[in-house]
Amino acid sequence: MSIPDAPVHGRAIGIDLGLEKFLTTSQGTTVERPKFLKSLQSRLKVLQRRAARKQKRSNNWEKAQIKVARLHHHIGNTRKNFHLCTAHNLCDQAQTIFAEDLNTVGLNRGMLRKECVDASFGAFLSLLEWVCWKRGVYFERVNPYGTSQTCPECGATVAKPLSEREHICPECQYQTHRDHAAARVVLLRGLESVVPQDLGEWKLSGNGVLSGISDLDKCRSRNAIL
Repeated sequence: MSIPDAPVHGRAIGIDLGLEKFLTTSQGTTVERPKFLKSLQSRLKVLQRRAARKQKRSNNWEKAQIKVARLHHHIGNTRKNFHLCTAHNLCDQAQTIFAEDLNTVGLNRGMLRKECVDASFGAFLSLLEWVCWKRGVYFERVNPYGTSQTCPECGATVAKPLSEREHICPECQYQTHRDHAAARVVLLRGLESVVPQDLGEWKLSGNGVLSGISDLDKCRSRNAIL
């Protein structure tokens, strides 16, 4: 018998993944990005150079290859442990989590591919989805298009280059960090997908009221006026 997915309930948050900070939540919480590969890259290069100088298929060559493989394994385990701890910390904060449905394959081929591969956003989102399922937390991915170019307060489009880290809306004057604004937009999009349009306050049986609905109501009211 299959186990049903967790329903939408409790406190809801949106998360934005990035390279300046690994993660920013709609509540303003940030998680620093450990540089798993970069911190050990010099050591890895030394081991790889030593292995390249050995005669192929010799005993010394095999020993050198094992050392390189062990270091790669250590980097992978460190990254996975960080992902797992971060996923559980998010599940401690909320019972409903929304994240961007990132094109991780495209990110790993872009200009910042080395940093994206090191952060491994795809692996983290998959692990977060699994941890949420295990702990009874609702998880959903939302459309990532324009999340960093949209104002969470008034819904206006605020175009800015990647180098601009502050969100300053010319329409409503709302100002915050770019990643925090994007995380709030992710939350609003997630709530839009699960909360009926005709309900101002969505009550859940036995679980009170879904946190975050007030922000959604304000956003809908502003859009209605516009």
